[in-house]
Order: sequence, then structure tokens, then C-alpha cells
Amino acid sequence: MNFALLLFILLLVTGIFSAMDAVYFAKRRAAGEREPWWIEYPKSFFPVILIVFLLRSFLVEPFKIPSGSMIPTLLVGDFILVNKYTYGIRLPVINKKVIDIGEPQRGDVMVFRYPEDPSVDYIKRVVGLPGDKIAYEGKRLFINGLEVPLQDAGDYLLKDKIQYLKQYTETLGKIEHPILLDRSEPNAMPYVKQFPHRENCIYNNKGLKCTVPPGSYFMMGDNRDNSSDSRVWGFVPEANIVGKAFFIWFNFSELKRFGSFN
Repeated sequence: MNFALLLFILLLVTGIFSAMDAVYFAKRRAAGEREPWWIEYPKSFFPVILIVFLLRSFLVEPFKIPSGSMIPTLLVGDFILVNKYTYGIRLPVINKKVIDIGEPQRGDVMVFRYPEDPSVDYIKRVVGLPGDKIAYEGKRLFINGLEVPLQDAGDYLLKDKIQYLKQYTETLGKIEHPILLDRSEPNAMPYVKQFPHRENCIYNNKGLKCTVPPGSYFMMGDNRDNSSDSRVWGFVPEANIVGKAFFIWFNFSELKRFGSFN
């Protein structure tokens, strides 16, 4: 469901009723006469919907983590906030950028519209910027020919699977963050979809090499061997960007996660 579109429709409907009452119906009611319900309700809801619409469209948007692709940074069930203006001001519903404020940086955790189905929001980490040459071979990440630094951070227990994975601290630009690797999984991608600019990528039994096309980004999950990301379905166009994730505000299962984020 396109919640932004639903909000816009509700805002439009309640706004029309409020405006019609101000310019027409109110002038024809007798002094002290109560507003009919079909005027009272839209007028009452209009300012509330307007505030929610503006906040969600231009400031922050809530998002719930649906999968384990970003473990250990983000867990299933985390409720997070997404900054809607870090990467520029966009028009609601059509998501067109009208004011350029900033661009995604390597290491950012970004929410975006899934290229294959823009009605679905995904969240991954920005790994490759436009023009970058990305290689992921032998479970090691290379950007423009340079290997991305990794430091051993011990083992990590996946509680739902009762499985230990190797945890590392990866440094992307100025951002240090944890990743998980499953050494039992093969280096080669088990499957790859056809996607725009597929010719920019070369796949082999070691992994892959890709050149990020202009105006696009290469995204990867922190749970590297359990993430469907740009390695599988391709690049994220700039037009699909929703915003930058920056804050965990709730998790029903782990209350202590409030405010934590890498």
C-alpha cells in the first residue's frame, strides 16, 4: 500500500470539505447551528492529517525492519526513523527531488524503493557511489581497487537459528560498522536477476565485479550471506531514494535497543 498516496488523498478530501465550508456552507448556517457531521469530521481531521503529511514527507518517516539482512546493525522488528531531507527535498508521492541538499555517502544506511517493485521499501547500506568499481570476491569487498578494511570482532549468535557467524568491523569511508559472514556459504552468487545495466557486472566463481552507472548506487546488507541486494537485483537509481536511516526508537522484543544505531 502506498501510504504517502493515501495520506495525500485524505488530505485533499478533508481540505476540500474544509474550504467549501469556509467559503459557502458556513455562511448559510443559522447563528448557533451545529455543523453537520460530514463537515465537522473532515474539518477536525484536516489539521491532523496535514501535520502528519508534512512531517512524513519532508522531515522523518517511520520504518519497520522486516528481515534479517541488516543484522547485526538492525534486527527484525526494529522501528527506525528515516531522515527525509538529508539527500534533498522531494515532492511527496512522485518522489521528485526539487532541492538538492546532500548525496548518499559510502557507509550510510539508506531506505529506498525496491527497483523491481517501487511500492516496496528496502533498507541496505550504501557501498558503491556513481562511477565506483565494486568487487566482492572471496567474501572481501574492494572499492576502486582498494580492499575495504576488516577487523575480526568475534562470533555472533543468530538467536532464531541458534547459529554462530563470524562478525567483523568494516570501515567504509569514515563509518565503522559490523558485518556478518557465513563461511559455509559459497563465494559465487547462487542466483542473479536480469536488471538495468546488467552489462556493468561480471560474475564468476569468486564473486562479482560491477561498475556503478551514473545516478545509481550499489547497496549491500550487513548480513552479507543472507541479503538480497545489488549483487542480485542490481543498482538503485537516485529517483528511488527515500532517506537516511538514523535512529532506532522501539523494538517490542528488545527495549534496550532504543537509540542504538551503527
